[in-house]
Formats: sequence, C-alpha cells, structure tokens
Amino acid sequence: MKVHVNGEPRELPGPVTVQALVPDGRGVAVAVNGTVVRAAAWSVTTLGEGDRIEVVTAHQGG
Repeated sequence: MKVHVNGEPRELPGPVTVQALVPDGRGVAVAVNGTVVRAAAWSVTTLGEGDRIEVVTAHQGG
C-alpha cells in the first residue's frame, strides 16, 4: 500500500493503523489527509491507499 508520510512516498505492508506507524506517540501529533487524529483514536484509525500522513514532533527550546 502506498502512502505519503511528511511528503515522502512510503510503501506499507497493507492496511495499518496510525498506532502501528507511530508506536511511540509521546510529543507527537498526527494528521491524516489534513485532519488531526487524536491519540486516543490511533489504534482504531486505519490508513488506506494514497493517504497523506503528517507526523509532527514537539521540540523544546527557544
């Protein structure tokens, strides 16, 4: 299955959840096709062919 993660093409083995793609979600936000997915829904949000996923990590600093 082909998707785009942070603008880069990526091949996944088949339907996977957001949780499988981002197993350590501390300090991370995820949007699928422009819609933010709450961390509580990661385990039930299945990614599909052609989805565009943005994974953003919070960084501390100034």
